[in-house]
Amino acid sequence: MPSPRRPAAKTTKSAIPQISWRAPQPAPVVLVSGPEEVCAERATAGLRDYLRAEDPSLEVTDVRADDYAPGTLLAVSSPSLFGEPRLVRVSGVEKCSDAFLAEAIAYLDAPQDGATIVLRHTGSSVRGKKLLDAIRAGTGGGVEIACPAVKRDSDRFDFAAGEFQAAKRRIAPPALRSLVSAFADDLTELAAACQQLISDVDGDITEQIVTRYYGGRVETTAFAVADTAIAGRYGDALIALRHALASGADPVPMVAAIASKLRTMARVAGSREPASALAARIGMKDWQVDRARRDLSGWTESSLGIAIQAAARADAEVKGASRDPVFAVERLVTVVATRAPYGS
Repeated sequence: MPSPRRPAAKTTKSAIPQISWRAPQPAPVVLVSGPEEVCAERATAGLRDYLRAEDPSLEVTDVRADDYAPGTLLAVSSPSLFGEPRLVRVSGVEKCSDAFLAEAIAYLDAPQDGATIVLRHTGSSVRGKKLLDAIRAGTGGGVEIACPAVKRDSDRFDFAAGEFQAAKRRIAPPALRSLVSAFADDLTELAAACQQLISDVDGDITEQIVTRYYGGRVETTAFAVADTAIAGRYGDALIALRHALASGADPVPMVAAIASKLRTMARVAGSREPASALAARIGMKDWQVDRARRDLSGWTESSLGIAIQAAARADAEVKGASRDPVFAVERLVTVVATRAPYGS
């Protein structure tokens, strides 16, 4: 059940409180915005659990804004004979009908007592903008739970770390990095993996435990291939790459993972700033700076430049510039692992 302590509001242009999806609290109107479905589903489930803990007689109704029957919103939010609290979950606000839009805007002027209206808008369109603007202006006494896309490695790392922090469990940093790398392409799977470890494992979660649970996934992940190549382990890198490709991995994320790590190394190379100061200046995490500095061992400015150029070439080739994307990624792994031009 979510903590009863109200999270601090974030600084925002919106006039309404911004609430974390990890600690949702009810309000007459709750706008759940943004494309990340995992976070949105957690927020909505958290609101339901919060309200049900307060009153087990909670009535829950689901409404589709894109397939809306006029009068529904007011009907399902109005007090019942016995006065049970109501939770109305509205999906598809980004493609809502004209009837829903008009009634939802009107509802903001007179929210029903005892009702919590949750409006889910993915941000995939500007449809419903007038409604969102009214909510964010403070009409209806609403709050907003933002669920922005989790795309960057640092965002996925923060997400997974938050899963364990919320459960009051400890996971070793190397274990967390391995777990995030294993599920770098699917936040839903990453969330499920975190919850499985939290549920199954007693005590601290180590890298050995992550390997035991997800070793096959970890070994064939794009970032595992990148790490092995960057460490200069040519034979191991080719074996890992071929194992990954045989398991159905796409060359595009393989190249993207290598290119991402090389760019990070280039940003860190030559700086003697403390990790915390450098991380703050270039928008990274301390551990990412430390990892990039370790990765730079044995690299020179020349070899790093050759590898970055090879990554740019491979990126174009796996996206259509070559008829053989597998050869393109194998050549890139060769250049990176040997730290020399291909064929030299």
